[in-house]
Amino acid sequence: MKSLVLTAAALLLASAAQAADVVVTPVLRSTVTVTGQPIVLPRGDAEVVVSTYEIAPGAALPEHKHPYPRFAHVLAGTLSVTNTETGKVAVFKPGDFIVEAIGQWHRGANIGCGQVRLLVIDQVERGRGNVIPRP
Repeated sequence: MKSLVLTAAALLLASAAQAADVVVTPVLRSTVTVTGQPIVLPRGDAEVVVSTYEIAPGAALPEHKHPYPRFAHVLAGTLSVTNTETGKVAVFKPGDFIVEAIGQWHRGANIGCGQVRLLVIDQVERGRGNVIPRP
């Protein structure tokens, strides 16, 4: 199976190299989270979990924190994230990529008129969750 994946990847790269109209645009390159923390990956048996989130206009996520790295790409809408430990507020729009804070309490809210759509990527220890709600 692994060799099949490598072969398919090699074919894809070869096809992309031949296509003159393929454009790769970097979105973000970072070694720190949105709050300046170094990005540290899980030390155990790592698992990547990819999800989509849809947040209705005016809706807010409850206060929470992440024990592991979480990355989000804003596909639509306007998302406000408030770090409740520092009071810092960050606003993200379509095309923005977020490297979320690790172990810091925060909450997100849709502050726009349309739905917020996020592609969320978590890197966790296998079988573990990445959201701890505030008690």
